[in-house]
Amino acid sequence: MRGFGTRSRRPWLWLMTAGTLAAPQALAGQAREAEVVDSILALMTLEEKLGQLTQWTGSWSQGGPTTVATKGAGVRAARVGSFLGVHGAAHTREVQRLAVEETRLGIPLLFAHDVIHGFRTIFPVPLAEAASWNVAAVERSARIAAVEASAHGLHWTFAPMVDIARDARWGRIVEGAGEDAWLGSVLAAARVRGFQGTDLAAPNTVLATAKHFVGYGAAEGGRDYNTVDISERTLLETYLPPFRAAIDAGAQSVMGAFNEIAGVPMHAHEALIDGMLRGEWGFDGVVVSDYNAVQELMLHGIAGDSAAAGAAALRAGVDIDMVSDVYLRHLAAALAAGQVAQADVDEAVRRVLRAKYRVGLFDDPYRYSDTTRERTATLAPEHIAFARELARESIVLLKNEGGVLPLGRELGSIAVIGALADSAREALGNWAAAGRPEDVVTILAGLRAALEPGTRVVHARGTGVAADDTSGFQAALAAARAADAVILVLGETESMSAEANSRASLDLPGAQLELAKRIVALGKPLVVVLMNGRPLSIPWLDQHVPAIVEAWYLGVQMGPAVADVLLGDYNPSGKLPVTFPRTVGQVPLHYDHKQTGRPPVDTLKYTSKYIDFPWTPLYPFGHGLSYTTFAYGEPRLDRAALRSVDTLTVSVTVTNTGTRAGAEVVQLYVRDDVATVTRPVRQLRGFEKLELAPGETRTVTFRLGPDALSYYGPDLTPVVEPGWFTVFVGGSSAATQSAKFEVVP
Repeated sequence: MRGFGTRSRRPWLWLMTAGTLAAPQALAGQAREAEVVDSILALMTLEEKLGQLTQWTGSWSQGGPTTVATKGAGVRAARVGSFLGVHGAAHTREVQRLAVEETRLGIPLLFAHDVIHGFRTIFPVPLAEAASWNVAAVERSARIAAVEASAHGLHWTFAPMVDIARDARWGRIVEGAGEDAWLGSVLAAARVRGFQGTDLAAPNTVLATAKHFVGYGAAEGGRDYNTVDISERTLLETYLPPFRAAIDAGAQSVMGAFNEIAGVPMHAHEALIDGMLRGEWGFDGVVVSDYNAVQELMLHGIAGDSAAAGAAALRAGVDIDMVSDVYLRHLAAALAAGQVAQADVDEAVRRVLRAKYRVGLFDDPYRYSDTTRERTATLAPEHIAFARELARESIVLLKNEGGVLPLGRELGSIAVIGALADSAREALGNWAAAGRPEDVVTILAGLRAALEPGTRVVHARGTGVAADDTSGFQAALAAARAADAVILVLGETESMSAEANSRASLDLPGAQLELAKRIVALGKPLVVVLMNGRPLSIPWLDQHVPAIVEAWYLGVQMGPAVADVLLGDYNPSGKLPVTFPRTVGQVPLHYDHKQTGRPPVDTLKYTSKYIDFPWTPLYPFGHGLSYTTFAYGEPRLDRAALRSVDTLTVSVTVTNTGTRAGAEVVQLYVRDDVATVTRPVRQLRGFEKLELAPGETRTVTFRLGPDALSYYGPDLTPVVEPGWFTVFVGGSSAATQSAKFEVVP
């Protein structure tokens, strides 16, 4: 048993090696897992149990990690069961050694980190990855992230974030898959499969965490951490499905959300955690709190002191207290006072030990701390190559009038304007794990590398992103006047999105729009490239700029990917996973809205619209152009009527009517035309990405089973009601062909 010491230090291990239990590597099945876990649990004191339920953050200094020096005593005292933010093969080995060799029971630690879109090889931010609509590529991104993270000693990632977000003001929209529950569910499952692989016991996997359970993306006013007020129906139809998909895909961890649901903070919500998640869904993994969220139950106003807060969280089913130390310091008192039961404590500890068993730490606690694998897996050439592929697929061509794009290579000079064009840190995006700016190829560097030596590329900063600074305008305008074409890079800094970075405005910050207006006035061939972590309201750009590219934050290969698209070496195929509003006054905005009794009609006053702005989005969900064009035939149904238990086959022909090869995301939507409960105008129920040569026609086939047609009826149970349905097929949620069918009794 490599890495383990004497019987006196780990008596539970002696039971195994003495024959009372089989060795971990010989165990198979849940019964053996339970036998190992229960044998360890039986040896633990209350203090040791509470330590397993406690998670601390790591310690770092300019010279490197200092966790051993600053928190080693707590590890030796078995006061901690897992660490957040501790990584590095050598560092994790030393911290693990303290737990394994210098505590009474020698129970290994779990090391966790927010590995959101890559560990050292940083991929596009999740919202950008969702724009690829490439499920296999998203899964591979998570797989590579797990390979690198596990090589650096990590066992556990706090990803994927599967919150549905329909309010672009909310900063954390950048971390998820956008506004749609169907797309979000598919990508949630893909990321779980990628992180966890096919065998959790393999040393290149990490435990996946579906977060934040649940409803976090519905924060009022788009303000992070704010109150959530949604109906039970909306919870079931919109916010819970991606979590269910993640659990069905095998996610071993769930993180609680900062918000409340129906007056109950999620970290104390027994009905949703212990009732639905564990009871109805059968989830047997770990529930971890968000940062300090157990302690914050007092600020929510449902706990008068820390002991009551800890008791409420534990009773609800929160197993691990992240950083607040409430469990460690106060659960013993809560137990003595009868606020929690010993069985509650034991079951939580059992789940933590089970997670450690499943990743193989009782077999070899150092199996993730391999310095050789750390060197070979980090920034591997194949990882970098794939980062470029996924970055290209994540780019969305929003507008391209007059054939401005792709840019010709014969251009003598190009002006690249904007502070973001040469910012490596911004290209990484937020939650960049161990990513480093020096690993990044910026847009400016990517263009210079891609263009012929005879093409002169001049960069002018123009203005900062957030400041109303016009001091660089003259230099930018001079560069633009002297150039054959202008690439204007606009958007947000990475710190303007993600956690605690909500915005009240969705306009371009600072003086960027004014800079754009002055550049447009020059009349030069112009392309705007957007770098941002949320939908922006850019109606002026849409009206006056011929070509607009949504590039998000694409990671280490942002520059080459953008250059590939702008110069035509790659034909863009991305589609928006979220609706772009014309103005912040339209949000929350999403394509699958309800019809209402007075749906908007521009020519009628008393209908649901605005008097000062169109009610329609600037760019709809699913929108994205190509350098070629695609034509859709009318959808063909294999039957006009079917029973509620049957499956409908829908076929549609798609033709590349342009002169270039290209990829199209064929999207299928369904509407229940008349139902007992009002239904959305349409809902995504399938998609397929296909490559077509010029002039090529292919048939795409979708199968709609009962799950695709059902909804939660008046009693909130799933039902497929008899009646008429409409199916829509096309290249976005707005541009579609349609056909009708009937569900009969």
